[in-house]
Amino acid sequence: MGTRCLRLCFRESELLLRKMSIDIGGMRIKYKDKDETFLEKHLVSKEPFGQFKAWFEEACSRKEILEPNAMCLATSTKDGYPSARFVLCKGYGKDGFKFFTNHGSRKAKEMAENPNVAATFYWEVLNRSVRIEGSIERLTEQESTTYFHSRPVPSQIAACTSYQSTPIESRDVLCERERALEAEYMIPGKEIPKPTFWGGYIIRPRSVEFWQGQRDRLHDRIKFRKLKEGEAPDNKLLHEGEDGWVFERLSP
Repeated sequence: MGTRCLRLCFRESELLLRKMSIDIGGMRIKYKDKDETFLEKHLVSKEPFGQFKAWFEEACSRKEILEPNAMCLATSTKDGYPSARFVLCKGYGKDGFKFFTNHGSRKAKEMAENPNVAATFYWEVLNRSVRIEGSIERLTEQESTTYFHSRPVPSQIAACTSYQSTPIESRDVLCERERALEAEYMIPGKEIPKPTFWGGYIIRPRSVEFWQGQRDRLHDRIKFRKLKEGEAPDNKLLHEGEDGWVFERLSP
């Protein structure tokens, strides 16, 4: 093939790639007006869990938000390769944020080798987001078992059916396992044993950031975190909170 032909081929390939590139830079929505800013005086608590409770309960009251407890959980391998997926938060309080999953899943394996995680809630209707960074711990087997048996029976069977993140030949494999378990356990009064490969985790936060979108893109960000060694609140940039927390406003 001559040089001229090669140049034509490269040019055609470049034009094709350009056509495949879709510009969505103009996509944007209107956030809150300037009279709806999120200021320090609007904090209902000087520690993050009380503030989260207020925002979460408001999200739960909005019927447009179908799963207010959905959070994007980010994990990483020990070598620093990240991955993220949505899980459902099943409890929160001053001890942290709880969720349940398969111990053999990708996220569980990554959490076992690197306990540093992050999670994000996003409530589009409210133009609000909460970002959490911290370390992960397993819940006790007793707490995991208690929660497992509080789930609907089909959900319990599904947890037993799936060896999460492992390859399977087809969906038929899952359906066959499910039918076998239904035949064995869909009997009144018969308890489904919690599988040993399933259980709960808790995120112990080091920081919790509250974000509220503004129409002029000067978004509000108030971050709670633990004091670093040698730091002291000046109540100008860094404010003293409660229960060992401090908070600060971040530029958007």
